[in-house]
Amino acid sequence: MASNLLLSVQDAQIAFGKKVLFDGLSFNIHDGNKICLVGRNGAGKSTLMNIITGKCEMDGGTRWLLPGIKIGYLQQEVHPQPGQTVHDYVFSGIEAPKPEDAEMHAAMQTYKVDYVVTPLELDANAHMDKLSGGQLRRAALARALVEDPDILLLDEPTNHLDLDVIEWLEGYLKSYRGAVVCVSHDRAFLNGISDKVFWLDRGKLRVCPRGFEHFEEWATMLIEQEQRELQNRQKILDREVEWANRGVSGRRKRNVRRVDLMREERKRLKSDKNALARMLAKIEWTPIVNDPTTQVVAEMYRVGKSFPPASGEKPKTILDGFSLRVMRGDRIGIVGKNGSGKTTFLQLLVGELAPDRGKVKRSREVVVSYFDQKRKDLNPQHSLWRTLCPTGGDYVDVMGKQRHVCGYLKDFLFDPQLATNAVETLSGGQKNRLMLAKIMANPGGLLILDEPTNDLDMDTLDMLEDMLAGYTGTLFVVSHDRDFLEQTVTKLLVFEGDGKIEACVGDYKDYLASRNKAAAKPAPVAAKPAPVVIKPQPVEAPKETAPAKEPQRMSYKLVHELEKLPAKIEALEKEIADCEALLHDPTFYEKEPDTFHETVKRLEEAKQRFDRAERRWLELEDMRTGAAQAN
Repeated sequence: MASNLLLSVQDAQIAFGKKVLFDGLSFNIHDGNKICLVGRNGAGKSTLMNIITGKCEMDGGTRWLLPGIKIGYLQQEVHPQPGQTVHDYVFSGIEAPKPEDAEMHAAMQTYKVDYVVTPLELDANAHMDKLSGGQLRRAALARALVEDPDILLLDEPTNHLDLDVIEWLEGYLKSYRGAVVCVSHDRAFLNGISDKVFWLDRGKLRVCPRGFEHFEEWATMLIEQEQRELQNRQKILDREVEWANRGVSGRRKRNVRRVDLMREERKRLKSDKNALARMLAKIEWTPIVNDPTTQVVAEMYRVGKSFPPASGEKPKTILDGFSLRVMRGDRIGIVGKNGSGKTTFLQLLVGELAPDRGKVKRSREVVVSYFDQKRKDLNPQHSLWRTLCPTGGDYVDVMGKQRHVCGYLKDFLFDPQLATNAVETLSGGQKNRLMLAKIMANPGGLLILDEPTNDLDMDTLDMLEDMLAGYTGTLFVVSHDRDFLEQTVTKLLVFEGDGKIEACVGDYKDYLASRNKAAAKPAPVAAKPAPVVIKPQPVEAPKETAPAKEPQRMSYKLVHELEKLPAKIEALEKEIADCEALLHDPTFYEKEPDTFHETVKRLEEAKQRFDRAERRWLELEDMRTGAAQAN
């Protein structure tokens, strides 16, 4: 059953001065769509959101909205009024009820407090002007959700949310009755909620008809197709240039137009190639090799830390008899609720705070680099140039090599013309990228990243993951981004509050599996908790070889299956080759977009079936060989 069209924008044109942001922008939003909006910083994601809300006036084109449709937008900036409670702020956007509906309205507010405000871990009676930045962000999210709009716009909704709350929000949005348009860097979150992707790329909007889980493969197909089109255009241009070079004097007058067209195409082709190269540009970074002589980087022994109570509250315990040994090369992720002590733990580790009891020791040979989520190391008044060269000069010391500041900024996807601009003129994502450039010039042996993914676009996030994959020192990462943690760390410290910390070898999925397994077991007799210690895994002594199992005999059914597999594998290879041949046609997508997407899907499924058939053939072939040797 076709869904209702809620909003349509056709041939929109947006320009800021001489810079054209969009020309011919068209898209539709239908009831029930779950759309994720992706694109590099500066691609126009916020502008597109404002086009949807109607706040951005278009220079051309049309915007149509179904009458009666309500649009809600998660506000980035919250300006609390003195004395305003969370409850009053959250429900201030809802129209006041008629006197006869007051009782029902009050009951509905109570229901929504229980259904939305409480899961976001907000106190409905708390005063807005007393909340932290993260709590204000949650209040803004609660307000956007309780308004229950037909089109819900969310800009980085997972920032400052705990993992449990992110999982709750994911489930809430999956069952949300209206349309959702979401901007987020959290891949796992987008995988869970989206069924369509809007990709802003070089002033154009490309629509992936499937969820974000399939976006990367789809985008790669389009890029490869574009590269083939550029190659074909280059071949045609080369032929035109050859013709022009050997032109006969008597024919030149008649063919001036053809020469002019050739020059225009050469100019357009050069521009298109440069645009594609900029889009595919990656942050360049040379991995640093640390001194292998320092094995123990830091140790905590029975550390305790707590803070005095606020009026009417009990003391806040962060660590209670906590022990930890950090070895060179450890890659540790830190997760937990806001206020559970993650940042305090890092401050204890690097010596910015002293423990109340116990000892914290850090190797004197280890250089610490600290990415602070509040960006305290960035002076808003300094230029990008001065930020990277604080003592003056034109060169940055990058792991012992001198790099010109403009070239180094270019490595981190900055336009060198911005080098003299003030830091305060940058967007949040650009500030984070500048912080990364400053830290990764000389990351030292202990790299600490506190919420590094906030405000980063997908491309920069990919580059950060690549950087960390090549980093050989010791790494601590505080993040609520499940996919990012999975790509970068091998151990977790989970801060659960009141001094309770769980350690897990693996990523967040492994922690959840171990927690669920523990919850399924009967509760043990209460005992004094032992301190958490993450130690290097000892090398196990070789175990006595167990007696070999008798080889499994091949049944007739398995023999028959093995005989059929080569033909099946050959047929799948042919299907894959046929699909790839179709997709290599540079005009295929333009002529038949629906068939193009079906072919992409068929190719993906054929590759999966091919892999399964090949693994099964190897498994049965090994079984047959073992049975033959046994006989």
